[in-house]
Amino acid sequence: MLSGSDTGIGHALAKYLDSLGFVVFAGVLNKDGPGAEELRRSCSQRLSVLQLDITSTTQVQEAYLTVSEKVQNAGLWGVVNNAGILGFPADGELLPMSTYRHCMEVNFFGAVEVSKTFLPLLRKSQGRLVNMSSMAGGIPLPRYAAYGASKAALSMFSGVMRQELSKWGIKVMAIHPSGFRTGIEGTAEQWDQQEKELMENLPADTRQAYGEEYLLGLRNYLLHLPSHCAPDLSPVLGAVLHALLARRPQGLYTPGKGAYVPLYIFCCFPLWFYDFF
Repeated sequence: MLSGSDTGIGHALAKYLDSLGFVVFAGVLNKDGPGAEELRRSCSQRLSVLQLDITSTTQVQEAYLTVSEKVQNAGLWGVVNNAGILGFPADGELLPMSTYRHCMEVNFFGAVEVSKTFLPLLRKSQGRLVNMSSMAGGIPLPRYAAYGASKAALSMFSGVMRQELSKWGIKVMAIHPSGFRTGIEGTAEQWDQQEKELMENLPADTRQAYGEEYLLGLRNYLLHLPSHCAPDLSPVLGAVLHALLARRPQGLYTPGKGAYVPLYIFCCFPLWFYDFF
């Protein structure tokens, strides 16, 4: 069972696992949207599309009942918490509190609720819980205070659950991809809305401190973000597959070119050196 299958990594992962013969329960934010329709059209009959807004307790429970009915006593082998949002990348002081709350609601609380709800099925199968965190969840990255904090919370949750659930044979893994082109950055309309909210909530002295040129440059940073991201998602898909199938999976995966380098520097060098790097 995986969440966030409308677009990006989740969409590619649903297709990939289906092509390998898995029975896939693909949770989508909109079961009538183009992503869901594409999954129905291109995947096998084994794949089931589930309406799943992970911030809705009702939809999480309904998805659990649907999956429970289909797997019966066999249990569920894997849950992949993939659904996530980026928010508007900007300095932490500039971001409105709504961005912090929204990132935590989706990236952390939603994943926790899905995990807690589906754990009885994983306990039956001694299965796998895979949480899609981010490189920003392991190291501090400028302009990702809200996103990074929510992903760091998810990574810590993964680590604690890995320890606590081992007595039932459940294995828990966190994935920390580097930059991949996934569509998480959203649409121009969403950027406009978030940028408007950000600008409207800025106190005058903060606006003056940062300057209009810097504030306008935030949009350019967002527009050029996809060009710095890898279009090939296969390293992430391979990491999730290994997490699901390996006899001894890693607790942490860092797919993507050089994804482990900043993490290594952050963990092994003085902080001033990492900040300079």
